[in-house]
Amino acid sequence: MPNAPKTKHRSVRIEDQDWADLATRAPGGDRAAVIKDLVRWYLRRDGAELPERPAASEEKTE
Repeated sequence: MPNAPKTKHRSVRIEDQDWADLATRAPGGDRAAVIKDLVRWYLRRDGAELPERPAASEEKTE
């Protein structure tokens, strides 16, 4: 079957500003990759590493 994803779709609730900022700061804008890396690291999966954080931003969001 074409375009059959390997994993099920999951939903999480994330603040709009955080979601937008993650898109601009994730490598290649790939938010899913950052989230998956964080989950693997959190669960202590073999070979999982904490993703590198982007440089601190000068902007402060409230």
